Amino acid sequence: MYMVVTGLLIAEVNVKTMSELGTGGVSLVSMAKRTLGVAGVQITCWCYIFIHYALLVAYVARSSDILTHFIGIPIWESATLFSMLFGGICYFGSQQVIEAVNGALVFGILTSFTSLVVAASGDLHWEALLKTNLEAIPRSIPIIALSFVYQNVVPVVCTNLEGDLKKVRTSIVLGTAIPLSLFLVWNAVILGTITGLETNSDKITDPLQLLRSTNGTVGTIVEVFSLLAIGTSYIGFVLGLSDFLTDLLKLPSGQNRALPFVLTLTPPLILSLLDPDIFFRALDFAGTYGVLVLFGILPAAMSWSDRSTNSSISQNLPILVPGGKFTLSLVIAASGFVILSEILENFVHL
Repeated sequence: MYMVVTGLLIAEVNVKTMSELGTGGVSLVSMAKRTLGVAGVQITCWCYIFIHYALLVAYVARSSDILTHFIGIPIWESATLFSMLFGGICYFGSQQVIEAVNGALVFGILTSFTSLVVAASGDLHWEALLKTNLEAIPRSIPIIALSFVYQNVVPVVCTNLEGDLKKVRTSIVLGTAIPLSLFLVWNAVILGTITGLETNSDKITDPLQLLRSTNGTVGTIVEVFSLLAIGTSYIGFVLGLSDFLTDLLKLPSGQNRALPFVLTLTPPLILSLLDPDIFFRALDFAGTYGVLVLFGILPAAMSWSDRSTNSSISQNLPILVPGGKFTLSLVIAASGFVILSEILENFVHL
């Protein structure tokens, strides 16, 4: 519900910005510039870069772990192989090639996901799904938020639907309900297939690692699914960050521009090799200090600024999220509370 609300806030501001500027294809940066000024643009840009680098580090770290387990090569070789393979597709491949590769990966994801559900459904321990660890809820919020990030495509949706807020609202609500269902099935299969999963504050127990040792068939399917999902996500984030860096550095646009790709691919590869266990920390940092700022606090702040103006456009367009400043305050406070809690836990206790 929280991610739906912030997505609707972005849609609301995006359509108003399109109406005011008289053009479609309005980006998050343009929205921040119009509503929050230079400070909003700086925060948006740095959060965007941070999220992309953090997730690319996590993707390389996890993919190298999976490849090492599959083919038995050292971590540094598997990380380099993954980065060169998928980075090369992004750099050398045409748009048609990239779309074809991504389509094949998505087909593999759906196939492996279906296979996972079928293979694991006969060995579900339903009692395992009744266990609750309330202490783990606060620490899981950044990962949950990260899992449901879609707000970066809301401006595209608004443009494609020509600013029709009713259609935009329907697409956001239904578009988040589908992955929600898949996530619930995924979690039920993973947590219901394994037994004896215990967590504590000192060490994170990875369910996928337990599946490797307890159920070879399901564990293999999970790793195939994970690798395919990482591959398609990696391609999207590499293309997004390289395009962003090209624009940020004022470089000529074009497919074969080496510098943005070098700046995109190299730091995640190096960081993942320096710390092969960085996967969970990278996800946690991206969810906390990236997603909850860029897609939690900023949408509410932009909407607050937009609703406070007296322009005829802002007054005439409908509001997608009711509740006025009270709702916006709750959205900002919720993200702020999680961020502050993470800061206190990760830095003050050191």
